[in-house]
Amino acid sequence: MVKLTFEPRTFDDIAPERQPTLGQALTPVIGMILFLGVGAIALDLDPQMPLIWSIALTGLVGRYWLNISWAEMYEGIVDGLRMGMQAILILFVIYMLIATLTAAGTIPAIIYYGLDVLSPSVFLPLTAIFAVIIAFTIGSSWTTAGTLGVAFMGIGAGLGVPAPMTAGAILTGAYTGDKISPLSDTTNLAAAVTNTELMTHVRTMRVGTGIAFILSLLGYIALGFQFSGAIPVNQVETIQTAIMQNYSVTPIVFLPLLITFAFALYGYPALPSLGAGVFASVGTMLLAQGISFTKAWDIAQNGTAPQTGAKVVNELLATSGLIGSSWTITIVAAALALGGLLERTGILAALAHHMRRIISGTSSLTVGTGLSAITMNILTAEQYMSIVIPGMTLRGLYDEYDLENRNLSRAVEAAGTTTSALIPWNAGGVYMAGVLGVPTLTYAPYYFLGFLSPFILFVMGLTGWGITHRDATTESPTNARSSSPTDD
Repeated sequence: MVKLTFEPRTFDDIAPERQPTLGQALTPVIGMILFLGVGAIALDLDPQMPLIWSIALTGLVGRYWLNISWAEMYEGIVDGLRMGMQAILILFVIYMLIATLTAAGTIPAIIYYGLDVLSPSVFLPLTAIFAVIIAFTIGSSWTTAGTLGVAFMGIGAGLGVPAPMTAGAILTGAYTGDKISPLSDTTNLAAAVTNTELMTHVRTMRVGTGIAFILSLLGYIALGFQFSGAIPVNQVETIQTAIMQNYSVTPIVFLPLLITFAFALYGYPALPSLGAGVFASVGTMLLAQGISFTKAWDIAQNGTAPQTGAKVVNELLATSGLIGSSWTITIVAAALALGGLLERTGILAALAHHMRRIISGTSSLTVGTGLSAITMNILTAEQYMSIVIPGMTLRGLYDEYDLENRNLSRAVEAAGTTTSALIPWNAGGVYMAGVLGVPTLTYAPYYFLGFLSPFILFVMGLTGWGITHRDATTESPTNARSSSPTDD
């Protein structure tokens, strides 16, 4: 389970003379939206520079409008980076893991055998299903995408399925399995910050998440119809032949994947599990592929550039290694620094405070919680903060409306964790785009769960279906009336 290195402040924790007004709080937020929009669309810039502009604007607002010292704002930046340090370290390790799994023959072998048993028409729904099973078993969407997901990207390319569709199916399955697994760190975090018993939270999540996944699966089945019989001529044979000629495809090459998943199943966190996979992959390179010790670790650092004689295979199996993670990590670091600065200046607390003032009933509370989680994903670039800030800020309101804590835990996770992969500068979006090789906004239209999960949450809030009060014995719309606290 994730442990917070600091607790975000509420509005009441801030001295009255330093509490930002709504206008002051919105200034850096609007600036950030404008900077990112202009930078990405008009100037065709990567996110790093617009994020740095946003940091500068927030710093100026904090120092000269809110009278916060530079030293205190630096502390906020450090807190933000510390909050996301686990994500940064995982990025370092996962880039090494992908490179070493490729050179060890693990990913080539999965592609080889996957092309034998999968067809274009069923590939997308089966990809989502396989990803659900793995993510539920190990409790990690990131590990699933960085291992099974990378291999399935290669299989999809061989079958002629567009990469954005494959990435969307992988993410839908990975986040579905993650949300309904008691081993997931975000699932544990959502239960912890809302004072909800873990398995109660898991059971509450399964209904909405299950509906969203089934609807997503239907979408992938529909997409699969257009690929019926559409395997590119001779492409599968070309890929399989090139793999067999350049890699030893034997059972031993699956050892690194088994070790990675075994560590995760045993309860080890993502970082040591992935690290074990790197060392196992290096060992497999030595044993199965005949690669020297020095070359194996050079691959971990610099990636792979295979020369198989088949261009499509060279492109599928090219990786960047540890060095290649730097571009991704600069985005994550800048976004985390901005999130920490927004928290330390009190801007996030002010936004949450003003949101509370417009909530007038159970429906608006549920929708407001979901929107708050999505907003935190945008502003802080860290899915943990999308759970923690709404979870801590709005807990009192759920008590006032006599709602069970499970309603809050479901809301922050259904709208928070699942949408992180839709934000190009969020750690989740940056990570998934990096490991799957598809830009965030390109795979977003096919990542159905990212839209359906919060949508179903909003439907639940607006209709009252599945909303439970503390004095309720069953979950029903009549028990989930929209009312003011005084009416309960």
